[in-house]
Amino acid sequence: MIGDRWGVSPAEVARHYACDDVVPEPTMAAWRGVSVAVAPERVWPWVVQMRLAPYSYDWIDNFGRRSPRDLRHLPDPVPGDPFTATAGHPIGQVLTVEHGVHLTAQVLGATMTYHLSPADDGPARSRLVLKVVATVPRSTAVPVCLGDLVMARKQLLNLKALAEGRRR
Repeated sequence: MIGDRWGVSPAEVARHYACDDVVPEPTMAAWRGVSVAVAPERVWPWVVQMRLAPYSYDWIDNFGRRSPRDLRHLPDPVPGDPFTATAGHPIGQVLTVEHGVHLTAQVLGATMTYHLSPADDGPARSRLVLKVVATVPRSTAVPVCLGDLVMARKQLLNLKALAEGRRR
């Protein structure tokens, strides 16, 4: 499908993700990934902090409010907690969490897993891969996938920059 992969390897696409257990036969599946120049334990707190804001294009999906740029040291969410917030209002729901490894949630009809692992090229590097699945009409799968690509790419690049200590 057009726009279904960005920044991921064939092995990452082939991997099983927790979202696959929730939506076993999606009509739309997309993978996005970034390499982060810090160890996974420095990236995980930023994944957890997505419950405060979406971290993509704030002027679109956070109604102009800036996603926090300082780490708040939140505890891991638990299943049933809100997934994120838009303009301070909670949306979505956390489904499963494995500390330091993955956070799986549902929001706006999509189910997604943020999977974090050490990178193959060193212990002080990480891979953050997002897989998004949904059951949407086939006629809308490509537009949904392309829209997700734009927003998810920005989100992952922002999380990468923040974990690396850079401000975007």
